[in-house]
Amino acid sequence: MLEKIINLTKKLVECHSISPLDSGCQDILIKILKKIDFNIQLINIKDTKNFWAVHNNKFITNTLVFAGHTDVVPPGDIKKWKFNPFKAILDNEILYGRGVCDMKGSLAAMIFAAKKFIKKYHNYNGRIAFLITSDEEGKATNGTIKVINNLLKKKEKLNFCILGEPTSNKFVGDNIKNGRRGSLNIQLKIIGIQGHVAYHKLAINPIHIVIPLLNKLLLIEWSKKNDLFPETSMQITKISSEIKNNNIIPGNIIININFRFNNEIYYKNILKILNNIIKKYITNYKITWQLSGLPFLSTNQNCIIEKNLVEIVKKSIYSINNIYPTLINDGGTSDGRFIIKTKAQIVELGLINSTIHKVNECVKINDLYILYKIYYQIIKNIFLF
Repeated sequence: MLEKIINLTKKLVECHSISPLDSGCQDILIKILKKIDFNIQLINIKDTKNFWAVHNNKFITNTLVFAGHTDVVPPGDIKKWKFNPFKAILDNEILYGRGVCDMKGSLAAMIFAAKKFIKKYHNYNGRIAFLITSDEEGKATNGTIKVINNLLKKKEKLNFCILGEPTSNKFVGDNIKNGRRGSLNIQLKIIGIQGHVAYHKLAINPIHIVIPLLNKLLLIEWSKKNDLFPETSMQITKISSEIKNNNIIPGNIIININFRFNNEIYYKNILKILNNIIKKYITNYKITWQLSGLPFLSTNQNCIIEKNLVEIVKKSIYSINNIYPTLINDGGTSDGRFIIKTKAQIVELGLINSTIHKVNECVKINDLYILYKIYYQIIKNIFLF
């Protein structure tokens, strides 16, 4: 089985699926799913490919969804890679390639876990489904959000969702998530007066006047951490101007800021606080913002009726890898922010995240096998016990 998981991961990595391109990944997955009698619905929108696949549609007691994405981030400087990032090279029991952890390896583990369960327990009572997109690493406008809206219109009932994001830290399964912080992007334009650097008194340097403001923003505690989420963080991601000459004071600069905010503060309060502070330091500015997602937390509100997915996942991880996972909702955003609209219980569980988005992204092949076994155990614990 490990060899099959490795081979499928390799095939997916060899597809140059830089977001939002899929580049043939989903065709590979769909071919496998069709052979085990999944009903496939393509929901392709513009340059994004999505599919919704369901097995055992005649039984609707419980639906377990495996959710993931086939798109990857760009490889960066290919010369810095040990191997070609799109060749999927196995070296000393480690598989290298863009997307092996985030998250083509997880997709391979999911597919074979579902395949094994269906072949062994073909009369199980419930449904297994796959929700796959090629628009997660990019703008995420035509991917999972559109599929979920489509499913909601059809009044599809989703009970459990395993999202294959790379959540593990040192060992597979040592950390899982059932929520994420929200993400707020700010673009702040500071307007000064362009001039010659030798005659700086005739100009207003927007770089100079913004420094006290930035110092103030860096000192603010936006909101504290709690039992569910880390504290709200602010990061300045870019400062730029259109001026390229060294002898010109720029007329304006653009500052990009990102907030990862928890449930202790609302994004509108962040905007209000930010505007009030800017007004104290800057007289001429323009601000625009874009909300990428609100904080979400998946809970089992019907614990008497439904099984508790977090507990099932914890139990499954312990039985396979002898680790009792921690529940830490840190990291970036995920498509869970869209799936939560279905009221399904969501747990994110995937491979080790130490090399994701980096040069030489890699995974130990034994980790792929462990994740496959955990996914398989989760399916069994949902439908058989």
